[in-house]
Amino acid sequence: MKTVWDYTDLAKAYFKRPNYSGAAIDAMLKICDMKEGKYVCDIGAGVAHLSLELAARDLAVIAIEPNDAMRVLGEQRTKNLSNIEWYEGVGEDTRQPSHKFDLVTFGSSFNVCDAQLAIKETARVLKPNGWFSCMFNNRQLDDPIQSEIEHIIKARIRNYSYGTRRDDQSKIIESSGMFNSAIHISSSIIHTQEIEACVEAWKSHATLARQAGTAFEEIVNDIQAYLNGLSVKEIQIPYQTNVWLAQIK
Repeated sequence: MKTVWDYTDLAKAYFKRPNYSGAAIDAMLKICDMKEGKYVCDIGAGVAHLSLELAARDLAVIAIEPNDAMRVLGEQRTKNLSNIEWYEGVGEDTRQPSHKFDLVTFGSSFNVCDAQLAIKETARVLKPNGWFSCMFNNRQLDDPIQSEIEHIIKARIRNYSYGTRRDDQSKIIESSGMFNSAIHISSSIIHTQEIEACVEAWKSHATLARQAGTAFEEIVNDIQAYLNGLSVKEIQIPYQTNVWLAQIK
């Protein structure tokens, strides 16, 4: 399925992206009263980072992914799990039946949707009393290593921006008029990653790729040179998993 942002060339590198905080996921599911066998629609499932976490908690997961390369990798990664099914679709048009799901999740994908159309579609596919959730994994930029990486990026892209992925999503959700007040969950997590894997993860950074254009490879090479210069095998990367959820009215 063709979308505005094409992730095909970034798909394989997505395996190196960090997982979300398990504590944040558990807190979200507790609030939503998500018990074994309940249905989740995971939109923008990518290569199954969030879908795997949901399936591991015995939920029935419908993974929606528009990019063919991403979806194929996700299907391969989850082929031995009976409680994950994959479909082509987008946040604005999931191609799923109305009133099917107890929870709809957007794992680092809500920012690439038309927010109000995606919220409207979420409301359509949710059961009465169902829940909307979007989450993002944000690197902690005050960490010395991550701060230096930011300097490397901004040396080449002066007005570099993360778009809406670091914004409070509450107003966007509540302005639709379809959901109750949003609840925010935040949980820290430290990922230990080998330098080679960290560089590979940067190759999947779509926000950077879109703004860097032809300079993307050069920036990743600069990041790699800096990390190699640390003369360590692995680094610790602090993340904050931020989740916003709201119950349908």
